[in-house]
Amino acid sequence: MERKREFPDWEKRYNDGAVEEMPWFYPDLDPDFDGALEQLGIESGRALDLGTGPGTQATALARRGFQVTGTDISATAVRKAVKRGASEGVAVTFLHDDFLKGGLEGPFDIIFDRGCFHAFPPEQREEYVRRSAALLVPRGLLFLKCFSHKETMEEGPYRFTPGQIEALFGKDYRVCSIVETLFQGTLDPYPKALFSVLERR
Repeated sequence: MERKREFPDWEKRYNDGAVEEMPWFYPDLDPDFDGALEQLGIESGRALDLGTGPGTQATALARRGFQVTGTDISATAVRKAVKRGASEGVAVTFLHDDFLKGGLEGPFDIIFDRGCFHAFPPEQREEYVRRSAALLVPRGLLFLKCFSHKETMEEGPYRFTPGQIEALFGKDYRVCSIVETLFQGTLDPYPKALFSVLERR
């Protein structure tokens, strides 16, 4: 049976600490996501940064010309992301949203999830898959980065095997690729991760 993992109060976490010191903070566009966009020739479109946190990924996408919405369950994270976007002179729509409650409206051409999905417990994962697929255009892409089952650190989010990703998402998505990689941030060494490219059926 999968071990239950504990997570912080996200609002308190973002209210109490500097985002630049958080384990998942990465100032530039995630390297795996960057590489996938280049490989697929995707240079524009409507993009959702799910669990935007400090807003680094959303602002990086906006600088490239994407029409970007960034959402987070923490209102403080959203406020900080708004400030980041303004300081960088880019236009991003940042929203305070509880993803599983269904308030967000699409459609989007792409969704990038860098660390949101792997915080959901098993009983909420099917709803995540359903909600994400509903927000995408047909054949829209979900780029998903999560912790790998090969990561051995005691704390942190849920971990997944490629087989689990395929089983969870296979009904609503075509699995284009799943690669082993690292989760760049402030931890040393970087945690082991999976990066998946999933196409909505």
